[in-house]
Amino acid sequence: MSARRPRVLFISPDAVGERMRGMGIRYTELARALAPHAEVVVATGDEAAAGAPPPGVAVIGYAPHAPGALRPEIARADAIVAPPQWPVVTGWMRRSGARLIFDLYAPETLETLELFGGRPPALRRLMVALTVDRLEDALRSGHHFMCAGQAQRDLYVGALLAARRLTPETYDRDRSLRELLDVVPFGVPAEPPRSGTGGGIRVALPQIGAGDEIVLWNGGLWNWFDAPAAIDAVALLAARRPGVRLVFMGTGEGPAGARAAHEAHALARARGLLGATVLFNETWVPYDERAAWLLEADCAIATARDHLETRFAFRTRVLDCFWAGLPVVCTRGDELAARIGRDDLGAAVGVGDPQPLAESLEAVLDRGRDAYAAGLARAAADHAWPVVAEPLRRWVTDPAPPPAPLRAERTLRRPGHAARRVTYRVARRALQAAGVKWPSL
Repeated sequence: MSARRPRVLFISPDAVGERMRGMGIRYTELARALAPHAEVVVATGDEAAAGAPPPGVAVIGYAPHAPGALRPEIARADAIVAPPQWPVVTGWMRRSGARLIFDLYAPETLETLELFGGRPPALRRLMVALTVDRLEDALRSGHHFMCAGQAQRDLYVGALLAARRLTPETYDRDRSLRELLDVVPFGVPAEPPRSGTGGGIRVALPQIGAGDEIVLWNGGLWNWFDAPAAIDAVALLAARRPGVRLVFMGTGEGPAGARAAHEAHALARARGLLGATVLFNETWVPYDERAAWLLEADCAIATARDHLETRFAFRTRVLDCFWAGLPVVCTRGDELAARIGRDDLGAAVGVGDPQPLAESLEAVLDRGRDAYAAGLARAAADHAWPVVAEPLRRWVTDPAPPPAPLRAERTLRRPGHAARRVTYRVARRALQAAGVKWPSL
């Protein structure tokens, strides 16, 4: 790259704007962290759902399976940051001459196994195979890779080894492998939260009384989480603390999210808790209004089931609790849960048993938020966006050309991978020619 400010393109499959999920939030905040050092553009593959663009962030839209709007942006970029892409975009990226930084923070293959659970077996096998294909193409094509934590880094070191990226030359150049694969966690704003943004919990759910204790589920509902355990734990606790309220801040999306939401509603109804002790906010809280919800709650809860997605996930909404000084009761199994237990940021308990969850919730509520404030503030400072973005800043501002990766066309692919690649290209062109949108699965 030249001495001018580098041009960095983020490619987000999620909405970027008022209503954002994990990837949209991540790229919005990383773009802001890089803004003093680079010219940054964020492309969103879900433009219609985003609402107004975030202040200070340049946003363009594209269609994931008709991504023509991305092509000129890719051609202009000095560095591109993106999760593994579909074949057409991956090809454009490889031929662009830009520094390619693949973001592996979301363990998409493991999520796909969960997302398509209960769907037709042939569809599930196909979707998992396509996800692995995209990961393999990224591992062969990227100059750098970033992930969210040390557990993920171990996972992807193994993946890079299997992809033949750990050559003697690569190892001798950097025996830590940090220039190839480094940790860029999810982060939180460096500025403290303000309660004046948005109406908060009691405005959205006026049946909650002024003296009620609020246990907040501050994310969406997905089938790899264990909302039933949280509901059963609060049911046990409510027998002793009738003023406790479990509030689900967000809903699920797509078939997997709809199933999880239906399961949670049905269980709360069956327990006689729906609308009184267990309440659901049926709309997505805008990103800039989440602080009011976090500051109004007394405790957060985050429960997941025992599977691989839990082991390698990085629970991004838990970080918002650190930022807001909100103690968390969670199930063990992931990296942030380990820190919550180790640093007394709430409590971490075993998976699948509501009784320890109820006991931990009661202990945290008895101690109160102030007892956890100092530890949560330290955890938030460790994850401030300018801090966690440092490896990415280093890569995109490096004037030296990156080491050449193993280009995908020079390496062997399994026959099924090549066949799916060709089939995808043919199907995409046929649908475009017919004026038909790519089907949503």
